[in-house]
Amino acid sequence: MTVKNNILIRIAGIYILLLLVGIGIVFKIVFIQVVDGHELREKAKKITYRDILVEANRGDILAADGRVLATSVPYFDLRMDLLAAGLTDSVFKANIDSLAICLSQFFGDRSWYSYRSELTNARKYAKNRRYYPIAPRKVNYLELQEISKFPLLRLGENKGGFIAEQVNKRMLPHNSMAARTLGIVNLNGGVVGIEKALDPVLRGRNGLRVHARIPGNTWVEVNSMNKVEPEDGVDILTTLDVQLQDVAEAALRKHLEGHGAGHGCAIVMEVATGDIKAIANLRRNEDGTYEEVYNYAVGESTEPGSTIKTATLIALLEEGDINLNDTVNTGKGKLQLYDHVISDSKEDGHGKITVKEVFEVSSNVGVIKLVQKVFKGKEKDFVKKLYELKLNEPTGIIIPGEIKPQIRFPGDKGWSGLSMPMMSIGYEIRLTPLQILTFYNAIANNGRMVKPRLVKAYLKHGQVVESFPPQVIQSSICSRSTLKKVHEVLEGVVESGTAINLKNPRYKIAGKTGTAQIAKGRKGYKSGGRVSYQASFVGYFPAEDPKYSCIVVVNSPSNSVYYGNVVAGPIFKEISDKVFATSPEWFSDIKGDKLKDLPQAKTGQLSKLEYVMDELDIPFDGNGKRTDWVTVQRDSTKIVTNPIRLAKSKVPNVVGMGLRDAIYQLESLGLRVVAKGRGTVRSQSANPGEPVIKGSTVYLEMSRGES
Repeated sequence: MTVKNNILIRIAGIYILLLLVGIGIVFKIVFIQVVDGHELREKAKKITYRDILVEANRGDILAADGRVLATSVPYFDLRMDLLAAGLTDSVFKANIDSLAICLSQFFGDRSWYSYRSELTNARKYAKNRRYYPIAPRKVNYLELQEISKFPLLRLGENKGGFIAEQVNKRMLPHNSMAARTLGIVNLNGGVVGIEKALDPVLRGRNGLRVHARIPGNTWVEVNSMNKVEPEDGVDILTTLDVQLQDVAEAALRKHLEGHGAGHGCAIVMEVATGDIKAIANLRRNEDGTYEEVYNYAVGESTEPGSTIKTATLIALLEEGDINLNDTVNTGKGKLQLYDHVISDSKEDGHGKITVKEVFEVSSNVGVIKLVQKVFKGKEKDFVKKLYELKLNEPTGIIIPGEIKPQIRFPGDKGWSGLSMPMMSIGYEIRLTPLQILTFYNAIANNGRMVKPRLVKAYLKHGQVVESFPPQVIQSSICSRSTLKKVHEVLEGVVESGTAINLKNPRYKIAGKTGTAQIAKGRKGYKSGGRVSYQASFVGYFPAEDPKYSCIVVVNSPSNSVYYGNVVAGPIFKEISDKVFATSPEWFSDIKGDKLKDLPQAKTGQLSKLEYVMDELDIPFDGNGKRTDWVTVQRDSTKIVTNPIRLAKSKVPNVVGMGLRDAIYQLESLGLRVVAKGRGTVRSQSANPGEPVIKGSTVYLEMSRGES
């Protein structure tokens, strides 16, 4: 082979090799573009760009007057980027001791040496865990402002590695008030109550930001077509009244503790609108304390007992030839029905009484005899009447968890010859407290049944964006004549019947007591030889012009006291008393320009007395002499004052003063005061005019003893 041919063969081999390499490169390019292209492009995008979710602000839940009931408060997780571009070893070592001391002093959970050791080790192994938590808990905004001034952290994110990540925490400014009704929020949104029911409008819509990596491993926000502004959630204006809610919860808690009850609830509703002004639910813990952990008012369905007798009365008046003055012989309070004995609560029974009295004294025997008389053989008509009263339908309240009523129809599974008689007195039927109250509210509202309303409007920046007016379920639940008789009976329950203990001279209450045995499933009503009871009272006030309706249900009261009038009734009355006392529109104006009787006034400061007399426009005679302290007398036409002259070294006469003024007088002279009782000072241990011995004790006896 010649040299020339040898050279040509070598050159051809090189060209062929280069051609194969070129073909391989082209093939790889095509493969990457077509097969791996999408995955690699996404990977490159993630390395170069990243999407940051911007959480929208969750809307607030407000009381009817605008006060905040639930809101989101920003808290912050604190971390250090231990591989931040500007965080050099020299910067870290120069500041770590000072930072550790500040963190230890601020949180007080461990020594500064522990903080330094932990952060130093974390820096050493930062490749395994780059973003390291530096705080034992989340901090609020004010705490963040202080911590951001600490050594090293004040250098910022790049040089100091400081990262504060905002996390919104749901807060209830009024602690546990109406907590179960307002609801709970977790990472996924609302769990129960209003928070769950209206989660989509409360949560708003999250936004999106695009960040790009720049030299130095730092991320900065960039403009992008993918950028989305967050849209904050709307605020929810509820019907709840903070004052009434507080009254209802306090009264419920007080009486549940007094009776050692298992749990209870109270609901206050505005008659005309169906607005729920208060809804309290409390359950007894093992340690004897009570807290709101379940919404019994909406989610617990039980046999209501005698509160259902009002529906039975309407059915009797509408379908039967029954008058309130008709008589019923209840005998000795016992009635045999098949193998079952129906009893009245009164020993030896009520004898022969009127229909009105049957319901006022809640005679089981009397009610069943009347129902048998009118509906025997027409059981379907009786149940249909209950259906016409909407007692078989849920109220449709906005919050989730409402239990559907259970009212059997003849022919349904479980129906027997006992069903109608037992249903007429509140057994073999299950309702929630809210469903019962909705029925009674219709009675108070002249027969007009309205849907319970908990949410009035959606607000955006204080402006209404959507409102929810009251909804009528039924324009009239019965005839006017029947309604008038029912009003008369419900007033009679309090005036002379089972709830006479609620009668008071200031305003009238109308309502019905209820006492029911609690069924325990297959065990019946008795378990372990013991019967548990449910006590309730439902009604409205003032009876002559109802403004509010209210129901109180107490489950498993102890101490052998379980009747509705003595367990639930006092809770109702405490709520209604406080509502009445704080509603000035229910008090008539004083006629004429003068008070009929001039009020009593205590010995005290002249300036305060003059202010009160002027505000009340009461005739006042200062007796022409100006002194800081005066005694008070009254005659038939005016209040008269007489000056008190005080000596700085003599014990003053504080008899007739209020306790606050008496303490001021005595302590200003260096004397100590011990008072017993309330009211005005009746006697003092140190005689007026005696020399003052500073540091000595003066004992005061007040006009009313300790209670």
